[in-house]
Amino acid sequence: MSGYMDRFIADARRRETLVVQPRMGFGNIATMRAGLRDVHDLDFPVVGTITVDSYTRVGDHVSSIERLRAGEELNGYPIVSHPMEKTREMLAGLYGPGFPIQVRHGTALPLRVIESLVLAGLDTTEGGPVSYCMPYSRLPLEYAVSAWAESCRYLVGEVEHGHIESFGGCLLGQLCPPSLLIAMTVLEGLFFAQHGVRSMSLSYAQGTHDDQDRAAVRVLRALAQEYLPSVTWHVVLYTYMGLFPSTPDGATELIRSSARLARDTSCERLIVKTVSEAWQIPSVAENLDALRVASAAAGGPRVAAVPQEKEYFDEIMEEARCLIEEVLNLDADVGAALTRAFALGLLDIPFCLHADNQNRTTCVLDDQGALKWGDIGNLPFRGSVRQNAMGQLESSELYRMLNHVAHRYDHGQPNREKGDDGKS
Repeated sequence: MSGYMDRFIADARRRETLVVQPRMGFGNIATMRAGLRDVHDLDFPVVGTITVDSYTRVGDHVSSIERLRAGEELNGYPIVSHPMEKTREMLAGLYGPGFPIQVRHGTALPLRVIESLVLAGLDTTEGGPVSYCMPYSRLPLEYAVSAWAESCRYLVGEVEHGHIESFGGCLLGQLCPPSLLIAMTVLEGLFFAQHGVRSMSLSYAQGTHDDQDRAAVRVLRALAQEYLPSVTWHVVLYTYMGLFPSTPDGATELIRSSARLARDTSCERLIVKTVSEAWQIPSVAENLDALRVASAAAGGPRVAAVPQEKEYFDEIMEEARCLIEEVLNLDADVGAALTRAFALGLLDIPFCLHADNQNRTTCVLDDQGALKWGDIGNLPFRGSVRQNAMGQLESSELYRMLNHVAHRYDHGQPNREKGDDGKS
């Protein structure tokens, strides 16, 4: 089968060009094809996206078609419900070596979606046993782990180059210290590899502080080289996942800053948001504009690391490695280790209300605007990490955290190349 994603990314890496990708999906087949065609026709490296609808995400494969027949719009493409021959016709002449397409779905039980994308001739998707269960589902974690193990085995059994992108680096990313995001995406990568996947991407969501993010992506790359030496992988960055700026200028600058972050840290791919994220589902035109902005912003020279990045790098590396090692020491089966780690609180996602998450940890913004641990619950940190935890979080502080990035960019925060003080 194809393996288009790996070859496309490898070619872009050789040319030192960032690949950009939208998050769009439409229920109507003709509209979905038109959107893919417009992305395909851009004159810089892009990956196409088919994002599935919310009915499909929860396993309802009837309501989506009923809504379409009633003339309503969906927030994604019901890949399980549309006739397979129609989906193949939609992809004809677009999907190929110069235009990989990824199916993005948000499903804790992904087998039906993965079966459908394989039947459509595709081989690339995203998710993970934790990252698509904890934020999006009430399903017990052990069920999601079992379902994802089965789905991984199905994918690699049916296609030669099945590719999965861990969503672990985006777990409530706007309110989560980088070390947990990195540990989760590496652990999900190890889970995929244990079930036969040999082609994957590892995610990280842009956070609240440029230097901290730059250090974090470098930590992710270093740990991936150490823990995943026998698979093909690349790093994908997400434009900020939290509350987006409400002004066009602020939103555009945040998109640019994510592209510069991706460029400076050698990320191979960037998932791009649009200027309308704060108030509506983006149109095709808005997605195209955002892709152009991001691609152009990534075209400048890389900015060298600043001294503060070394401090962040050492801190994040110590925490992330500790989390990974503690989980791997629990069980040789990575899925069983993940389930046990959450039961013991050795993994604990701040502000995540899933029943299998202890929800004892919190994070805060320090006086520099970087994400730090507030309460570390039962996380296995020792020494300086435990001593430097910043304590309980007030409700007013949570509100400030949620609005921090949007407020900065809506009020003209200087960009990274000028420094935090606005000086060149």
